[in-house]
Amino acid sequence: MSDVKQDLANALQARFGDSLAGCRVAVGEVTVQLPCEKLREVCMALRDEPEFSFEQLIDLCGVDYLEYGETPWQGPRFAVVYHLLSVKNNQRLRLKVFPPLISSDDMPRVDSVADIWNAANWYEREAFDLFGILFDGHPDLRRLLTDYGFIGHPFRKDFPLIGNVEMRYDPHKKRVVYEPVSIEPRILVPRVIRHDNRYEEGVSSDKGVKRG
Repeated sequence: MSDVKQDLANALQARFGDSLAGCRVAVGEVTVQLPCEKLREVCMALRDEPEFSFEQLIDLCGVDYLEYGETPWQGPRFAVVYHLLSVKNNQRLRLKVFPPLISSDDMPRVDSVADIWNAANWYEREAFDLFGILFDGHPDLRRLLTDYGFIGHPFRKDFPLIGNVEMRYDPHKKRVVYEPVSIEPRILVPRVIRHDNRYEEGVSSDKGVKRG
């Protein structure tokens, strides 16, 4: 099986060459890192070219590396990770891009792939809602899981555990109202570093939520 995955990695390197920022077999899957400006071009080829035929996007998630690992993270803070499936070739592929940030107050931006894989529509809305990642060209980029009046992006590692506001239903006003948080800030869950393959040099776990 490892030979099959290495063959896929070799084919990707041969096809896309300098368009890839990295390509390797990691955590049991072929992982490709792309510059943001190459994302759509490479995704179209991965979907349409018979050698690859990744016709399905099975997941898309944001990652916040703010407090990743034992030492301060040196790369871009945010990543977007795409998990692709080729039913025809019985293969999986992980794509990763790191949207650049001009300033600490800026929001990461990357092109939408919703017109390439329809499943990306809600995945991108979720990543926008929870991580504050903007997807240029998305047909309807708005919050999906939190309230439209929600402040901030709750899966960012610097988001306060108690939130920014409290919400309740006011029976006199007959509507939901927002109020300042009334509880004291506190951290109940210690930060734990596990010495496993997620923290090996050059390897990260891209599936799921990174909360530190």
